[in-house]
Amino acid sequence: MGESVTIIGAGIVGICCALSLQERGVKVRLIDRSAPGQETSFGNAGVISPWSIIPQAMPGIWKSIPKMLLSPDGPLSVKPTFWPKMIPWGLRFLSNANETTTRATSDAMETLCQPSVMLYRRHLEGTGHEDLLVDSWYVHAFRNAEGASLRDLGFQIRKEKGAELELIGSDRIMQIEPALSTDFKAAILIKGQARARAPGQIAEVLAEKARTQGAEIIRAEITALQRVDSGWHLTTSNGLLKAGDLILAAGVWSADLLKPLGIKLPLAAERGYHVEFANPGVSLNNSVMDVDAKIVASSMLGGIRVAGSSEFAAIDAPADPRKQKLLAKQARAMLPGLKSEAMTTWMGRRPSFSDSLPALGPIANQPGLYAAFGHSHYGLMMAPKTGELIADLVAGVAPNTDLTPFEPLRF
Repeated sequence: MGESVTIIGAGIVGICCALSLQERGVKVRLIDRSAPGQETSFGNAGVISPWSIIPQAMPGIWKSIPKMLLSPDGPLSVKPTFWPKMIPWGLRFLSNANETTTRATSDAMETLCQPSVMLYRRHLEGTGHEDLLVDSWYVHAFRNAEGASLRDLGFQIRKEKGAELELIGSDRIMQIEPALSTDFKAAILIKGQARARAPGQIAEVLAEKARTQGAEIIRAEITALQRVDSGWHLTTSNGLLKAGDLILAAGVWSADLLKPLGIKLPLAAERGYHVEFANPGVSLNNSVMDVDAKIVASSMLGGIRVAGSSEFAAIDAPADPRKQKLLAKQARAMLPGLKSEAMTTWMGRRPSFSDSLPALGPIANQPGLYAAFGHSHYGLMMAPKTGELIADLVAGVAPNTDLTPFEPLRF
């Protein structure tokens, strides 16, 4: 291991890698084209859950995909130019949609998600911003009461693993979340979670903690990686940088950096959107999912944020304004008292593999290069444990975890 470790990407995953390396006495350098935590990490719904351990590819999902794709109000869309890449990705996705694979994937996801709240509290300790993380439930709200069943595979798996779940009716929903529409007739509560009151600010605070502990943070765009005798050369917008051990935590941009090394990975830019209402006039006590619309709403420091949508497109394709209009409409349906005049919009790019698992660990035949990307919908949850595992590997400590499911070249 060289004197310091270079991390490409200062999103929440890269920042957590930096903090965990520092805990092991390793010097770190973070490089990103943007300010820390202001790309994909900034815009999520803020759910921090030990129980977000259910993959996207569930048994029977194939039945609902056509409707999701064809409905203008559906949560899933594919830009026409992306279909050539989408078809092989989608076929891999569907091949995972069986109970055996779902359960195995859930075990791997549990490894990363289970300690998330504890690890964030540890990282935030002493920053003066511990209140950016608050205890929360995850309310999965259903308009059709018959749709809410603890026998569904996802809830079954959570229960088997120790989650505290409760099925409630409309009266109890109104007690817990009075701002919600009376259209919701049932809900499943997932207890024992937390939520971020400002995901982007958590990233800023933790990046600043890393900086005060000696991390170097460089603002530059990296255009190429090249292996040299004793390490790596990085071609950047600031000129050539030399690095020893290298952690690639650049989210969806990671795959393009690997292509010139002869590594092709099926990493998709699964774009998500959010709308945020600065003076909402209502508030939520927990993270709330509208199961029908597949959107998540949460009260944050900046107001109420409603996030959702899975749009597959090229990384640099422009944002679709129709998505933001739809989210605003769905937010008003979910929260009838919402004042929606002061609204801001955002679009980000989830780095998604078809099996809902990231690429973690050393990349074969690339000495000193470690993968830490591809966290799909679960980046905020999985970041702290990812940091712990990668830091152990880089520091030469064998992790007490089977990393086979996360093998970077598993495809």
